[in-house]
Amino acid sequence: MTLAMNDKAVLIQRRRRALSRDLAGIAAIVVAAAIGYVLFPDNLALLTRIIAMALLVLSLDLVTGYCGIATLGHAALFGSGAYAAGILSAHYGINDPLAMTLAGLAGGAAAGLLCGAIILRAHGLPQLVLSISLIYLFHEFANKASSWTGGSDGLSGISPDPVFGTFEFDLYGHTAYFFGVALLLIAFVLLRILVRSPFGMLCRGIREDSLRIRAMGASPTAALLRMYVIAGVVAGAGGALNAISTQVVGLDSLSFTQSAEALVMLVLGGTGSLFGALSGTIIFMLFEDYVSAANPFHWLTMLGALLIAVVLFAPKGIYGTAAVYIARRKEARP
Repeated sequence: MTLAMNDKAVLIQRRRRALSRDLAGIAAIVVAAAIGYVLFPDNLALLTRIIAMALLVLSLDLVTGYCGIATLGHAALFGSGAYAAGILSAHYGINDPLAMTLAGLAGGAAAGLLCGAIILRAHGLPQLVLSISLIYLFHEFANKASSWTGGSDGLSGISPDPVFGTFEFDLYGHTAYFFGVALLLIAFVLLRILVRSPFGMLCRGIREDSLRIRAMGASPTAALLRMYVIAGVVAGAGGALNAISTQVVGLDSLSFTQSAEALVMLVLGGTGSLFGALSGTIIFMLFEDYVSAANPFHWLTMLGALLIAVVLFAPKGIYGTAAVYIARRKEARP
């Protein structure tokens, strides 16, 4: 009886800690959004772009950080969501932002299902090659289907209506920014629940030892495919936000460069952590924006030096290394 009571107390304590971390994460996003709005009132387009990329990196973290799937083609999910939202508006005249977002979610999920079904047929380096091949195929398909996507000229004619019929998408980007913050908060809360769920723990177990999971009677491929579809939904939300805020979708949303940059952001912050994905995105994009403006000729050198320093001295990423350091300090206290 005493042992059962102790286990129950430990479980309650863990849930309280998880809830406190969730609330801290929500508060951090809200505070960061408020600070960004105050400090960069004339550059809200950049902040909205950061939010869209944060959704992409969160999506990548689900498949790479939590499942251990090697991919350099994750922008296929992001671009599919962007084109789905843009096509709904430009070709069908459905300009409601919520409907466009739902179209982005569906487009990302469909791309996730297709990419996952192909990529999961291989492991290791062949898996990486498959992901690169897929992003090039998606890019070329969008380029050739110019009657729908605009090809190399981009998809224009996207005109989102006011949110709830009240908040118009103004030239300064206020509505797009707050719309993006709301999307990010919803995604963060749902993903925190997901990664702590039995399904999330199953995916972590597959990353650590897929043979043991298979021996327990579970199907690693089926679980990973489901996670890939969920990741597609999150990335599709980022693509839809990008289409709604910029009102144009270009082939760069399906580029290999975007996939590689998303992976760099994830490694910079720390894999296997939603907080790491968010912090890596913010650090990378703000660093890139400021350094490229200050030194347009050598900013790539500075960015490369930053990444080398992080990999050598903070192999778990900036957030991951800081979290480990703080945890050790707490354990060392008497």
